[in-house]
Amino acid sequence: MTPLSGKERISRLLKHQPVDRIGLFEHFWGDTHKAWVAAGNIRPDEDLNAHFNHDMNTCWPTNMVADLDFQKVTLEEDAESCLQKDGNGAILRLNKMHDGTPEHVDFSVKTYADWKRLIAPILKFDRRRINFQGYREARARAAQRQQFFCWSGVNVFELMHPVCGHENMLVGMALEPEWIREMVETYSDLVVQMQELLFAEEGKPDGIWYYEDMGFKERPFMSPEMYRELVMPGHRKTFDYAHRQGLPVIVHSCGFVEPLLPDLIAAGMDALQVMEVKAGMDSRRIKREFGDRIALIGGIDVRCLYGNDLAAVDRELEKRVPVLMQGSGYVLHSDHSIPANVTYETYSYFIRRGLELGRYP
Repeated sequence: MTPLSGKERISRLLKHQPVDRIGLFEHFWGDTHKAWVAAGNIRPDEDLNAHFNHDMNTCWPTNMVADLDFQKVTLEEDAESCLQKDGNGAILRLNKMHDGTPEHVDFSVKTYADWKRLIAPILKFDRRRINFQGYREARARAAQRQQFFCWSGVNVFELMHPVCGHENMLVGMALEPEWIREMVETYSDLVVQMQELLFAEEGKPDGIWYYEDMGFKERPFMSPEMYRELVMPGHRKTFDYAHRQGLPVIVHSCGFVEPLLPDLIAAGMDALQVMEVKAGMDSRRIKREFGDRIALIGGIDVRCLYGNDLAAVDRELEKRVPVLMQGSGYVLHSDHSIPANVTYETYSYFIRRGLELGRYP
């Protein structure tokens, strides 16, 4: 087969159509870029996505914080961390030494009444929430590189917990389900409204990429029944909108979410990304169970890269890629993001060897 462009390749992979090779994409921690610059591997202004010739690119153009006009307040600070209050009324501790998820310290919103009083009156559609210029420039760059371009952002699960925290949200699912339904409806409507305006003014992407971390180790955050009752309506609404625009839906979810996959597929998910091995996900099992219905992105245990042992990289790739590429529908990606302890040489080998294994006759 004649070599395809990234846009052509991903478009075909998402439909399980024949391709020349598997796709290629990746996420990196910011510290990784800094480490590779310091080592002289890349220029300070160099984009890793372009450097490694990835087939896809994304843009996150929306701001979903409740109070757009709120200026973050620093409550405490030392050499290693910073405690801040944000426009959702959340108090978070950020690590200044390295990239990572902030520690959730406290939330102003803990109940339905708090939501009604503090968030619902100010969480409104506003074009200031959209970075039109950033989207326009990212879309143009992807077109120039012939990459598959995705609008990216979070969906309802990842929009609720920054307001009230995981614990309050999950307790609310059990004790105040009407609160969760209202949040899901509010956020799903807002997501669609902003996409409608952005796409009308700046043009549609090639796909929609939602970040939606719904699991932890060996368990999802909710039962499939609770997902169907409370979260799935928001997913169905946002996924249906994408499909009406002719756009495939990719869902990223860290953690163990396998019990939710049948319903995510029923809601309209076209591809699952990450498949975190250390959480209990097995990309080969998911391929066997669901690979005829969805495309898969990732599922390669990033820990095989930590020791910069190329033989370990070989073992992991040889165990998974030949299975995942069967029948098309696979994009090479780690099962999380590439951290700074992985050398440039190791990551370069990872993609070179992965694409060798992933080439079709």
